[in-house]
Amino acid sequence: MEPRVAVVTDSNSGISVAQGKKMGIFVVPMPINIDGKVYFEGLNLSQKFFYQRLTSGGEMFTSQPSPADTLELWNRILREYDELVYIPMSAGLSSTYATARMMADDYQGKVQVVDNRRISVTQYQSVMDALSMAEKGMCAASIRRELEKQASDASIFLMVDTLKYLRKGGRVSGVEAFAGAMLNIKPVLTIAGSKLEAVGKVRGAKAARLMMLDKLKEEIEGRLKPLHDSGHLAVKLACSQISDDLREEWKAQVMDYFHLEEEIECADLTLSIACHTGPGVLGVGAVRI
Repeated sequence: MEPRVAVVTDSNSGISVAQGKKMGIFVVPMPINIDGKVYFEGLNLSQKFFYQRLTSGGEMFTSQPSPADTLELWNRILREYDELVYIPMSAGLSSTYATARMMADDYQGKVQVVDNRRISVTQYQSVMDALSMAEKGMCAASIRRELEKQASDASIFLMVDTLKYLRKGGRVSGVEAFAGAMLNIKPVLTIAGSKLEAVGKVRGAKAARLMMLDKLKEEIEGRLKPLHDSGHLAVKLACSQISDDLREEWKAQVMDYFHLEEEIECADLTLSIACHTGPGVLGVGAVRI
């Protein structure tokens, strides 16, 4: 008899607790400490309040979910399911994975924790892949192995409006403390497996947008080419706190650049990512489907 496998992720995937319920997915909301009070993304923390505090200089930092809350959720799920597969954000960007992996040792294989080195729109795709595999009757260990095998079948690039928040969080490799604001320098970053890395810096947003597209094209024509040629690669978009006009403009530019015929959506970056990148971020990526 095939095991009943639950799919669990965190809100870094862009899936809220409420959305997860509709999709048949369990979601751990990420905690964000703002001015000494802990809020939970998608539960009692709105985008409006978050960006208001972020841009006005509020003290904020992200942390991993409480181990006690995570264990309580797992135990509740395992009263209804035989196994669960947990897909947190990339291990290189948070200690969430390491903590969960350690806690899973007490569950005799019933809890499988995945590190497929993803976040945001690419993590979302992993969650959907896991759900599909669970529905086909695969066990949690097989789903984990498959997701980790496909971990590098994705690429994502981000343009940040200012280095201010990245410097504050210290989360980026290769970003120097140069006077970006004065020179209108826009850094372009990639989430390269385990960490956020700077891949280049150019003057002006227009040049930065083109650099992101060119970098993604290199990936699609290089290591991701077999997936693209076989029709198993999709282009994805993300942004944080931008105008509706810019969102539509960015979407049109990406669709035109990659000759896409089907409409693509621009997902909002989750707040625990935006805490480190700030507002005004544009992103583009590609992921195995």
